[in-house]
Amino acid sequence: MGIDPGFHRCGYAVVDAGAGAETLLASGVLLTTRGKALGERLCELARGFEALLCEWTPDVVAIEEIYFTKNVKTAIDVAQARGVLLEHAAAAGVAVAEYTPTTVKSQLTGNGRADKEQVAFMVRRILRLADEQSQTRLDDELDAIAVSLCHGQRSAIPEVLR
Repeated sequence: MGIDPGFHRCGYAVVDAGAGAETLLASGVLLTTRGKALGERLCELARGFEALLCEWTPDVVAIEEIYFTKNVKTAIDVAQARGVLLEHAAAAGVAVAEYTPTTVKSQLTGNGRADKEQVAFMVRRILRLADEQSQTRLDDELDAIAVSLCHGQRSAIPEVLR
């Protein structure tokens, strides 16, 4: 399961990376209610993520690390959401793998500075999705799919070569 953490929109993707080919089983966005206090929104996020963990019982949760942004308040809120997600994965006994945005981009495109369009192109190509299938997805969802694919590909590489 790949996660693009956020406190308003949290992207998720469930990918089966077995048998040498990746298959997208599910993806979407967990939404929290604007206008509610941050604590309430984090609680909504926790309930949604817990339901996903129960439904899909992933072997691992691959989550994108936070990168520093100019908006410090947003970065702190996203970091808190990320903490909720990490805690729930640990409480469910699910292994966690963390990847920087640069690592995800580099793994999928060969360029750690790739833009969203390049990453979306590679997601479509790897999963053999039609353009319209990826164009209806939010950026958060595509990012979560990319994190899942990154983990699947990196897990297939012997550790000494990573």
